[in-house]
Amino acid sequence: MDLFWRCIPLNLTETGIILFCEHYESTLDFYVEKMGLPVRRKGPELSVLDFGGSYLMIESNGVASDKEKTRAESPIVLRFNVKKFDEAVKELSDRGANVEIKAFDWGTIGVIIDPEGNRIELIEW
Repeated sequence: MDLFWRCIPLNLTETGIILFCEHYESTLDFYVEKMGLPVRRKGPELSVLDFGGSYLMIESNGVASDKEKTRAESPIVLRFNVKKFDEAVKELSDRGANVEIKAFDWGTIGVIIDPEGNRIELIEW
């Protein structure tokens, strides 16, 4: 446990994820309109969204894919832990997000692919 605490900067105030995208405006619209993330700051090539106690930065100069990116192309999955899975799926579907439900022996996830081909998962936590 000592090693863990030595690795965390004492002045850490927040964590964030930066998502580079080729089609900045449509990707930003997707995360705001379909995923429902509140905007902290919006700019012409970089915006910051609330991401459940953290932030998601949407920034231009990325590379899009017209289908889900492979793990080699994008080794990260954005995970949304939700309290009520079925309600979250319905809400996202009502907003126009395509949610594919996948059941496993360990649980069920909802998979969404953003306009850039990045994978997003919902799970009841």
